[in-house]
Formats: sequence, structure tokens, C-alpha cells
Amino acid sequence: MNQLRIIFMGTPEFAVQSLDILVKNNYNIVGVVTMPDKPAGRGLQLQQSDVKKYASEKGLTILQPEKLKDEVFLDQLRELKADLQIVVAFRMLPEVVWNMPRLGTINLHGSLLPQYRGAAPINWAIINGEKETGVSTFFLQHQIDTGKIIFREKTLIGENDTAGEIHDRLMNIGAELILKTVQAIEKNNYPQIDQSELVTENQEIKHAPKIFKEDCKINWHGSLDEIHNLIRGLSPYPAAFTEFVSPDAKIHPVKIFIERIDRATHQYSIPSIVTDSKKYLKIAVAGGYIDILELQVAGKKRLSVTEFLRGFQMNSDWKIN
Repeated sequence: MNQLRIIFMGTPEFAVQSLDILVKNNYNIVGVVTMPDKPAGRGLQLQQSDVKKYASEKGLTILQPEKLKDEVFLDQLRELKADLQIVVAFRMLPEVVWNMPRLGTINLHGSLLPQYRGAAPINWAIINGEKETGVSTFFLQHQIDTGKIIFREKTLIGENDTAGEIHDRLMNIGAELILKTVQAIEKNNYPQIDQSELVTENQEIKHAPKIFKEDCKINWHGSLDEIHNLIRGLSPYPAAFTEFVSPDAKIHPVKIFIERIDRATHQYSIPSIVTDSKKYLKIAVAGGYIDILELQVAGKKRLSVTEFLRGFQMNSDWKIN
């Protein structure tokens, strides 16, 4: 086993891949810090995080502090005598935590820093129509996502890639980057690049704030590309939404997950529902149509457009908000 004593901090599925690659490469994970179990679902049963489930299967020491400045938790961390801490999709750490190990604390972030600092980098990169993104490893310091870069790895964003697809790709690329970073730190041979050095003159720094419900409402008066990028940038979660209005004025909230752009000239008012009531459902917007392929009515399961039309029998008398 590698002698470096490592504490790993993370919560969702995205983090599990990075922890797994370290375990498989025989790194000494002396502790895993993850969020406390939370009640979820209809029965409000306590749910463990993905990282906790994995750590439990591997017999790793698990800490689940409610508060990261709690003295009992801090004492537990000190007792683990970590050389290095690794943070992947966790929460903001106080200095007393990130400054504890002798080699510092590294973080994996789902963007090419300094672009897209913040809580939702994958979503915003797609929403803004970026053609590439990636992952970065860096040392934590006072301001969030601003520490010195160790390594970055790029990947292309395809014109129809969703946030879910990019998430899964970056999860795997990120795990490999974490391994590369730890190996470099172990050999004491790694770069520390100030983020300001990665910004070209007059380059705009874009941010990735947390996404709220109002960010998810589709503006059908936007351009084809803006609408397309919003839908795929929020798919599958939290999902872009709109409202279908039936001829009797009943409102049906709908999430849209998959669609395609159909560039064309048309005479429809914007926006208009265009459908054959059986196989296709398009929304006429400026410059063409948004061809909806997968959607979900509130309270129902996710459906293909043909399944949806079988149940809803829409026609051109329906409206969209």
C-alpha cells in the first residue's frame, strides 16, 4: 500500500469514481468524509450518500459531520494524521479543515478553471453554448475555486450532448486526473499554476452559480440555439420546463429532456405547437422548430413523444407558455 495517508471528501456518484480509482491503486485512504444520512422518498427513510455506500462496502473509516467546525469532528480529523485531503463534489471547507494536512487539500472541479467557478459548472458550460469543457485539480485556498491549478484535462461538448452525458464523461476523466495528481504530489513533482496565468487578454471569465427554478423556465422567444442549449444543459436534472395549455384552459406543467433543432422558415406565430397528434411534437420558434423527443408531465413518468401523444392527443388548438 502507498504510504501517503489520504482523507477523501465527497458525496454524490460523481465522487465515487475518484475514490474507487485511489482504492484500486492501493492508496491508503485513512478516512472518508461525507454528508450525514438524509430522509428521502415517500417514507422519509434515511438515505446514505453514494460515497458512504461505497466506503462502507470497502470497510473504510467514515465521518459524517453536521458541522465542519465541530470540535469533535476536527479532533477526529487530526487523529487520522492525513498527509493529503482530496475533495470531489463536497461542500465548502473552513480553513481549519483544508489547511490541516501537511501537503494541503486538493479539489477536483468540473470545468477548465478559471472558467465556470461555482456550483453548476457542467450545466452552465452547456447553457452558454461552449464547445469544450473539462476538469481541473487545484489546491484549496480562501476564495472558492481560485487555488493554484495542478492539472487540467479537456473534452469536447457535442452539439446534442446533455449535462448528464457530460457529467458521466467528466466523472471518468476526473477520476483519472485525481490519480495523476496524487501520483505527482507523491513524487513531489507537480506544477502550481496561478489561475491568472490561464486568462488571455480581454477574456471574459464566466461563472457557474447554483441553478434555481426560475433559471429552468424555457423562454420560447429566445433563439433556437439558446432554447436547445438550455434544455440539454439542464437535462436530466433539474430539467427545463414549460406549460402546455389545453383548449379548456387546463395547464399542464412539463419537463423537456431531449429535443433536436430543426432549422427552417415558417409562418407560425411564436411560440406555436405543431404536431400530427401521433408521432411528432414541435414548437415553432424564431428560426425553426424545437422537435421534442422525451418529456415528462408533472406527476407522471418520463415518456417518449409518441407515448406522450398517445395519452394527450394534442392538436394545434393547444398553446404553450
